[in-house]
Amino acid sequence: MSSGIEQHKLVFSTATELMKSIIQSPVPVIAKVNGFATAAGCQLVATCDIIVCSETSKFSTPGANFGIFCSTPGIAVGRSVPKSRAMYMLLTGEPISAKEAYESGLVTKVVSADKLDDEVNSIIEQVKRKSRSVITLGKEFFYEQIDLSVLEAYKLGEETMVRNINSDDGQEGIKSFVEKREASWSHK
Repeated sequence: MSSGIEQHKLVFSTATELMKSIIQSPVPVIAKVNGFATAAGCQLVATCDIIVCSETSKFSTPGANFGIFCSTPGIAVGRSVPKSRAMYMLLTGEPISAKEAYESGLVTKVVSADKLDDEVNSIIEQVKRKSRSVITLGKEFFYEQIDLSVLEAYKLGEETMVRNINSDDGQEGIKSFVEKREASWSHK
């Protein structure tokens, strides 16, 4: 029995490390979903920074149907959608549609399957045009402030804004805006 427990610990700790690596990645992680994201798949989707799915995609956390509550998927889902939607998904195991996922905030965009690649590539291109250092700083700030009180988050936000505005790319951004030209990022 202990080898089963050890194996299960390994599986879930590996999944946790994957989710942490997505959150801690200096670059945005985009999920492209064209089908069914269930249990850990739904967790993976909910952990990503931007989620684009096809109109026929579905999302579920059906563990309770099989005697295994989707505890770890519930962490990501519960931070992505309102409590009542998360609890519905976790307690009933019923899948939600792409439209419901969008309306709940689980996914960023819903497009037809034939436009999925184009939409994801468009988002990638938009992000690539930004300063890498600014995107990294912003993503790091977002995930750090989310667990703070509002007052602590504002304090961290002030510190982050000061760091950002005084960075090379912060200065270039201001200068290019004033001069009405495209910025030339140093990514510093």
